[in-house]
Amino acid sequence: MSECWESRPAYLAGLIGSGIAASLTPAMHEREGAVQGLRAIYRRLDLAVLGLDAGALDELLIAAQRLGFAGVNVTHPCKQAVIPLLDELSAEARALGAVNTVVLREGRRIGHNTDWSGFAEGFRRGLPDAARRQVVQIGAGGAGAAVAHALLVLGVERLAVFDTDAGRAARLAEALAARFGAGRAVAGLDLAGAMDEADGLVNCTPVGMAQYPGLPLPPELLRPALWVAEIVYFPLETELLRVARALGCRTLEGGGMAVFQAVGAFRLFTGIEPDAGRMLRHFSELVGAR
Repeated sequence: MSECWESRPAYLAGLIGSGIAASLTPAMHEREGAVQGLRAIYRRLDLAVLGLDAGALDELLIAAQRLGFAGVNVTHPCKQAVIPLLDELSAEARALGAVNTVVLREGRRIGHNTDWSGFAEGFRRGLPDAARRQVVQIGAGGAGAAVAHALLVLGVERLAVFDTDAGRAARLAEALAARFGAGRAVAGLDLAGAMDEADGLVNCTPVGMAQYPGLPLPPELLRPALWVAEIVYFPLETELLRVARALGCRTLEGGGMAVFQAVGAFRLFTGIEPDAGRMLRHFSELVGAR
């Protein structure tokens, strides 16, 4: 007779953020937990639905601790706001100034960032031999900071960061250069010139999402020799990827970052090694069902 559901070890976690009804993270955690023999329960704590803002974070973390949550993921607008409420930060979370995973253990709150490692793992799998001499990144927000960190860890020699807010791009480039060395990251000034010299392009803006259709740069700046990566995964084929593929560019969809950040969080919450391939397949099923 198979083990009854109630006798399995419990695994309770959640996601704190605003407007998170469409997130696939709960389903990925619950499915992987079930296969691993856990009573996996992953709840959305949607600030918009609850009528709260980031000022309620401490209250929500206290509640999660009292209810026995193994941890919570946090997303917009909480990735920076949560930091003063934590007891400890991983080296990566401290360097990035952003947290997306909080482990709750023995009365302590420990912040991690699995966004950067999620992008890095997706890149290693999807574009393992891609040239990394010069890369252009568009978008210097929270996700952009994680992706830029990942790109430099992956060995990109020179990263040109562009953003509609030039000051934000400059601050990110300065922080990256301080960690990785002078010249490794610069704030871009001439997008066309940078694209002429680039091996690859990463879009870290919301442009391409269903509610923000379009391209993050003029299509004439693309050429067949480029590789093009996305972090948007609704839809999986953004207009940028469609145009790039039509030109013959190698491309990387945004789903990898979404899956592998969840892989990292699952590992931190449970101490169990998830099956990343299985989680990727489940993610594809979930996206296909949308």
